Amino acid sequence: MKQQPLIIDGHLDLSMNAMEWNRDLRQPVSRIRELEKGMTDKPDRGNSTVAFPEMRAGNVGLCFGTLIARYAKPTHPLGGWRSPEQAWGMVQAQLAWYEEMDRQGALRMIKNEPDLNDHLGLHGQEDSGPIGFLLSLEGADSIVTFDHLHQLQARGLRATGPAHYGPGTYAFGTNSEGSIGEKGKQLLKEMESLGMALDVTHLCDTSFWEAMACFRGVVWASHSNCRALVNHNRQFSDEQLKALLERDAVIGMPLDAWMMVPGWIRGKSHPSNTVVTLQQMIDHMDHICQLAGNANHVAIGTDLDGGFGTEQGPSDLDTIADLQKLTGLLAERGYSATEVDAIFHGNWLRKMREVLQ
Repeated sequence: MKQQPLIIDGHLDLSMNAMEWNRDLRQPVSRIRELEKGMTDKPDRGNSTVAFPEMRAGNVGLCFGTLIARYAKPTHPLGGWRSPEQAWGMVQAQLAWYEEMDRQGALRMIKNEPDLNDHLGLHGQEDSGPIGFLLSLEGADSIVTFDHLHQLQARGLRATGPAHYGPGTYAFGTNSEGSIGEKGKQLLKEMESLGMALDVTHLCDTSFWEAMACFRGVVWASHSNCRALVNHNRQFSDEQLKALLERDAVIGMPLDAWMMVPGWIRGKSHPSNTVVTLQQMIDHMDHICQLAGNANHVAIGTDLDGGFGTEQGPSDLDTIADLQKLTGLLAERGYSATEVDAIFHGNWLRKMREVLQ
């Protein structure tokens, strides 16, 4: 039987699910859902989509695995940890989990190009083999000092997004507006000196443009859609997308329904009463491909289980293994096998190699 094409997912909050949602991702999705029956502390309880068995079943053999811990002052609209030091502590817990999964052979941290080549050479030989991941920091609030950034880089961090939601220490994120300031500029210089990639996802418009002007290293957007299709500051405008294309960036397409279709109302809209499918993911991909004139800058960055599950995702996706449906769907939309390979893994591999060199 022909092996399914390799998929690289540009954004999965694996450690957050393990350490804050208390999900053992070595268990299949069905077992995780069963264990969460009756739980109401989070809206996606019982609706998870990601676990290692399903990643292997869908040949999601590589991903960008995040560390995430937001520091929030008392006025922050979404809340978070009360101090940067507490956020740093959570990041350490998440990193310790990644390292233990690596030690056990469930995951493999990709720290350099030989690691990547070794992983690609072994991938597919064993159904139970490790899933490779490149370590990324979503929101830099946990960076207490730049020595902390150096510590994370030494332990495998290869990409950082300066902000998440709201105002942050180093930039302003989604649903806020402001400058990166001197702290943000200093962070970007440190990242550049360490050879890290800049993930511009979640940056507000002002912070986005300032970061793009300040940072000269590798740039990507791990999980962002198009403002032309869903008008919200979380998405990129065509002007921003064109600036990213000029930097040879890759943009990963997320599967959070409110970012895929206009008019989604959280808590009221549902895949059963709103049309949201993998076709809408391709709509966003196609918009960027039309701007670029090619398929070299779009990829997959699902954000699956990033605080939502099947209750706020495409109706034709039950688990992450269903990403393989995109093979036929993209072909039906006129994408060649070569272009599908680029979207599935080739574009992310190009950017990974740039950073890992």
